[in-house]
Amino acid sequence: MDALETLAGQWLDQHPEYHPELGDAEAAVAKVFDGGDGGANPFLHLSMHLSISEQCSIDQPRGIRQAVELLAARRNSLHDAHHEAMECLGQMLWESQRSGRPPDGAAYIECVQRRATRD
Repeated sequence: MDALETLAGQWLDQHPEYHPELGDAEAAVAKVFDGGDGGANPFLHLSMHLSISEQCSIDQPRGIRQAVELLAARRNSLHDAHHEAMECLGQMLWESQRSGRPPDGAAYIECVQRRATRD
């Protein structure tokens, strides 16, 4: 496996709830995950883990690595920190789409930092 596949596999290991749905690759790719059944989209969820991992590896936007590391230390879990950072990332993207402006990386980092400094 290449590095991305290895990283994806590591995040997938953290989500055993997705194993049944993703066990049959053809069926998983064919399924429409639109939230209509109340379930999460495992592809979106795992891709957000990968996005945050990549952002942290290159510290882009600048400061995201430190913010996620601080949040992970505070929560005693990188996985939990990613889930909180996902909420911030999703909010930033939603606001960007709604306003028609570019994503606000500073607001994203501030959101993660706020979460890292509260209980």
